[in-house]
Amino acid sequence: MTSLSPDHLHPFLDIATEAALTGGAILQSYWGKLDNIIEKGRPGDLVTEADKAAEHAILTVIKRHFPGHAILAEESGRSGDATATYLWAIDPLDGTTNFAHQYPFYAVSIGLLIEGIPQVGVVYNPSLQELFRAAKGLGATRNRQPIRVSTTSELSKSLLVTGFAYDRRETSDNNYAEFCHLTHLTQGVRRGGSASMDLAYVACGRLDGYWERGLSPWDMAAGVVLVEEAGGVVTAYDNSPFVLQSGRILATNGHIHTALSHTLGQIKPLAFTPL
Repeated sequence: MTSLSPDHLHPFLDIATEAALTGGAILQSYWGKLDNIIEKGRPGDLVTEADKAAEHAILTVIKRHFPGHAILAEESGRSGDATATYLWAIDPLDGTTNFAHQYPFYAVSIGLLIEGIPQVGVVYNPSLQELFRAAKGLGATRNRQPIRVSTTSELSKSLLVTGFAYDRRETSDNNYAEFCHLTHLTQGVRRGGSASMDLAYVACGRLDGYWERGLSPWDMAAGVVLVEEAGGVVTAYDNSPFVLQSGRILATNGHIHTALSHTLGQIKPLAFTPL
């Protein structure tokens, strides 16, 4: 496996930041001015001209600096050598539904995988002017200031966040029961609508834990690095090693991780009739 020292990751982090800021500026130019909002297939799975324009700008930056790297982007898919050591996982607008409704919880999410392992992550919300950055061994920051996960040690005193997959209307494999059960056990469960921002908020200690299913690699790649570099823990639901391609994630401050994992394993799905 390719081994890079933290210092060697600085250039990748800087270019990811440049790309995220470029994409964020494009998003802001479309804020409140969308003309064409389309459902991509499932109800609620939206794409707009802002997503596409921001992705184009981000890819232009990445390709200019790293033309030999592979790319996995939400709107344009995969490009480049499938066996490439470096793979950029890009979501130009994570939280499109929020953006379309002018609800300012969304982000540009840019992660770099090196031989399949997330190593660099940048999450940028231009409306809130919050830039989250991290790279393996370099720590995590918000607007260039160091961040750490929370110190909450009891599930009953925690504030959690989750999200609901686009196929939630079609499958019994959803987290409705988990949402209700954990709402009773904790100080609350939020639903932000942007996986990368949820992970960034765990990283900076605003939230104590996050779980979700039905995600894509570009939703998680950047945020995973943020949480881990801020001192948190990221695994599968059952506390086994996290697999980016699984679409499932459990990320916490570490202190409540075992308790949350154990609780998730005990919750039975709600009886469900697909629409």
